Amino acid sequence: MDVSWIPGSADLVVVIVAAVAVLGGAGAYVGSRRGRGAPPQRGYAPYKPDDAPVRETSAEPSVVSEAPEAPDSRLTRLRAKLAGGLGASLLAIFSRGALSQDDWDELEETLLLADVGASATDDILAGLQSRLRAEPDGDPREILRAELIATIDPTLDRSLRLGEPGAGAHEPIVVVGVNGVGKTTTVGKIARMLVADHRTVVLAAADTFRAAAADQLETWGARVGVPVVRSDREGADPASVAFEAADRARTEGSDVLLVDTAGRLQNKAGLMDELGKLVRVVSKVKEPVEVLLVLDATTGQNGLAQARVFAEVANVTGIVLTKLDGTAKGGIVVAVQRELGVPVKLIGLGEGADDLAPFDVEEFVDGLLGV
Repeated sequence: MDVSWIPGSADLVVVIVAAVAVLGGAGAYVGSRRGRGAPPQRGYAPYKPDDAPVRETSAEPSVVSEAPEAPDSRLTRLRAKLAGGLGASLLAIFSRGALSQDDWDELEETLLLADVGASATDDILAGLQSRLRAEPDGDPREILRAELIATIDPTLDRSLRLGEPGAGAHEPIVVVGVNGVGKTTTVGKIARMLVADHRTVVLAAADTFRAAAADQLETWGARVGVPVVRSDREGADPASVAFEAADRARTEGSDVLLVDTAGRLQNKAGLMDELGKLVRVVSKVKEPVEVLLVLDATTGQNGLAQARVFAEVANVTGIVLTKLDGTAKGGIVVAVQRELGVPVKLIGLGEGADDLAPFDVEEFVDGLLGV
């Protein structure tokens, strides 16, 4: 019999050690897979390990990858981006000394082109003339600053109507606006602000008509570690997703429910009706504390037309103006407030994740004028 294949004692030891190493490595791999758990499937990503899966869908990152900037410091940092537009144009005219009729006409044209609106333009010009009569030797910059601040109205309450952080009041904020204004991105940035303010947040991806919207919102949620409730099915009922998220926020005792909605066109009655339904359904869990309308500052009077229609469907409580940086359209702040009778509460001044800031009238005007 040929026994040449039988290993010697030394060879046998080597074989046994190798086998044990292979088996041990395999066991460690399996154990590590069990410890980590399989990657959560969309629709069944638990917020905590002992949570039951939510109906519809839920996605939640387990690691907070970024620390958002505190809201209070943002506008101070960003206000340089306002310079060179409306404020610079007004200041250049107003600093000429004794103003001729042509100068006043140029001021009027500048304000109108900045989408301040006809009525507000008349009021600003009348206010400037009155201040010049009262202070003929006054500093033009200070006179213009005082009039702009008064026109934008510092007495309006621009804070979000939220309770104290940690109260677990699951207060809903519904964010609305047409496609293209940066609405989903704005929702993500608002979430970052709320987290920086030490609030717990649940995001509702109720824009079920745009395939990338929920994925985009999940990315924002992942950056600050907040759960996202979504549907896997394109075209699913947005109100159902919003209700599911509201119920989850209540169950988990989150501070805020932040609802992204589909972009509604003002001439699409069915879509606007759907928005009204969503607000009513969320109200079954808790009445929304805010309905924020996102407007693109560069759209001017078209933005006002959108604002009027949304105000008819939902009780808009505040305005978020995006794309204000590097534009001469800052007058839309005045026009939209007059149109809706609600304040601008947040402004977007850049593409960065923390380039959304609470609106402060004096900081805003100082940014316009380069003070």
